[in-house]
Amino acid sequence: MATGNGIPSSLLDKLREVAKQFFALPAEEKHKYSRAANKVEGYGQDGVVSEKQIFDWSSRLSLKVFPEDQRRLNFWPENPSDFIDVLHEYVVKLKGVMDILFKAMEKSLNLVEGSFSSQFGDNSLMKARFNFYPPCSRPDMVLGVKAHSDRSGITVLLQDDEVGGLQIFKDDKWINVPVIPHALVVNLGDQMQIMSNGIFKSPLHRVLTNTDKLRISVATFNTPEPDKEIGPVEQLIDEKRPRLYRNVKNFAAFDYECLQKGKVALEEAKI
Repeated sequence: MATGNGIPSSLLDKLREVAKQFFALPAEEKHKYSRAANKVEGYGQDGVVSEKQIFDWSSRLSLKVFPEDQRRLNFWPENPSDFIDVLHEYVVKLKGVMDILFKAMEKSLNLVEGSFSSQFGDNSLMKARFNFYPPCSRPDMVLGVKAHSDRSGITVLLQDDEVGGLQIFKDDKWINVPVIPHALVVNLGDQMQIMSNGIFKSPLHRVLTNTDKLRISVATFNTPEPDKEIGPVEQLIDEKRPRLYRNVKNFAAFDYECLQKGKVALEEAKI
């Protein structure tokens, strides 16, 4: 949890508010921003990856926010009218928070500054995903998001300010992540586990549904440039901790290929 993160509470509240307003729009208005078949960006539900796939009880609006010149503004809602300005202000400030996180992680492992961030490249990708979880009459049977680890480097989550549901798997059991209204949940992804040679973990997590309350959240994923090759930082490899992972180029594409085969990318990247 990142509290005192430098992002005004009023901005976090406003981001949640425009998210709720968007998801409350009539279906035909939201479908103006629908994603193309088997594409990620835009409004919709799960894309189909495999025949055995279990679908999530949620709707999403996914947007690429950085690099700024790669934004596809035709997917950015014009209703509510302040959606674009609020999201832009939030992700600019969040980019600064992520820069601080990189430096803190590098310092914690006595690494040269840039050991992690340099692997992301000068034009690292940042994607924002607005999640809407409607009430579900059978929360014992359906998950808002099935158990998974993130394929990102770093994920930062703004939770619903009232309704919980996020859980992480630790010590062989599922643990509730508390709702702290103006805190950001920082989750390290698979690519950070590789870069840190397994020191930092990419936790398994899921989202529960709720019988009578809807829930919204905003997840922001920071990933390296697609053409960058990532791998364990050399300073973190020695006789006591040998190299655990091979270098991987375009991890997102690698992860997608693994999903189609029913395999786990992080496991496939092991030496």
